[in-house]
Amino acid sequence: MPTEILVTVPFSESLQTQLRGISPKLNFHFYAPQKASDIPAEIWARAEVLYTGHILPAPEQAPSLQWIQFHYAGIDRFADEALFQQDGLTVTTLSGAAASQVAEHALAMLLALGRKLPSLLGAQKKAEWPKDRFERFAPVELRGAIVGIVGYGSIGRQVARLLRPFGATVLATKRDAMHPEHIGYTPEESGDPGGDLVERLYPSAALRSMLKNCKFVVVTVPLTAETRGLMGAKMLAALPPGAFLVDVSRGGVVDTAALLNALKDGKLAGAALDVFPEEPLPPDSPLWAQPNLVISPHISGHSTHYNERAVQLFSENIHRYLAGLILYNIFDKNRGY
Repeated sequence: MPTEILVTVPFSESLQTQLRGISPKLNFHFYAPQKASDIPAEIWARAEVLYTGHILPAPEQAPSLQWIQFHYAGIDRFADEALFQQDGLTVTTLSGAAASQVAEHALAMLLALGRKLPSLLGAQKKAEWPKDRFERFAPVELRGAIVGIVGYGSIGRQVARLLRPFGATVLATKRDAMHPEHIGYTPEESGDPGGDLVERLYPSAALRSMLKNCKFVVVTVPLTAETRGLMGAKMLAALPPGAFLVDVSRGGVVDTAALLNALKDGKLAGAALDVFPEEPLPPDSPLWAQPNLVISPHISGHSTHYNERAVQLFSENIHRYLAGLILYNIFDKNRGY
């Protein structure tokens, strides 16, 4: 009997053909539903593998389900789903597939902050050619600077790779700093699989010690019970005066109230946020008016190539599934990612 695979993400015809070509042992069903009930009950009953963005069945609807592959890396909002409590069910994420575009966004923000782009745009808006332009726009260069990466997963490793030609020194934190290698999905010629691009790897508990050395910080950790509010007043105070922070993690990891205070007090020279505890960010949020803060509407992971990269990872995992190998990016309920 073929392995029945249900896909609820609207992939293009070419990507569907690519998936069908993996093996004759697979039988794909492609749907673009708005809700679980849009899919015929007999399809749910036979599905052994589910590829989904947010459409999930009740446990009794899918008695044959063995594996769920999500279309995104962050699935913390689904952690309490009844389906996740089933014994024998494997859940995997798309961690690593979006690392390239998120890392490029982080690098763009590092350069924008260091080159005083918010101030430059402010002067442009006022048609101002400042007499003190050399002092006001004096850059903080990446070359020779220490960049700290909070969470050395797929995104953090790609940030480190992009930083290498700039001559920055990279420090990073990792839950298990004794094992610098990355066991998750890493596309070819990307990231830092062996953990060779960091000058020093700190355990998560030593985050404050790392921050004391950093002119720039990039936050990339997932949102868990342990990381919620991680970058609060205490950690921000550990940064040297005039430091910059870029957050491409999940809303809630950075304490935005504490960050705003640090920006207003001049403790931090600037920051860039792509994620927020409440999204969309409310129009009355004081963050909008902060001149040395760059706000982007949670778009760092967006790419016109996202589906192609998603199918590449899914295909790799299908091959591993058929071969009885451990899948990439297995979701750990205890860790929350």
